Amino acid sequence: MHDDRTAPRRSAAFLTTLRVALAGLLVLAAASDGRARRDDRGDVPGWVMVTVMTAGIVAAISAFAGPVMADMVRAALDSVQ
Repeated sequence: MHDDRTAPRRSAAFLTTLRVALAGLLVLAAASDGRARRDDRGDVPGWVMVTVMTAGIVAAISAFAGPVMADMVRAALDSVQ
C-alpha cells in the first residue's frame, strides 16, 4: 500500500485541485451575465465548468487513490507474467 509520508502530497494535490475548480467557477461566473441567451452558439461556459469540475474530480481521486490503484495494476500485471 502507501505510507503516511505521502499524506502531505495528497493534501497539497487536493488543495490545488480545489483552487483550480474554484478558479474555473469564478471564470464561469464572470463570463455569465445572468440573462438567457437566444442564439444557437451553445453553452460554452457550461462546458468549461463541466470540464474543470471533471478534471478536479479526476485529480482528487488520483491524489487519494493513486497509490492503491498503482498497486492493483502492478499486481494484475505481475499475475499475467
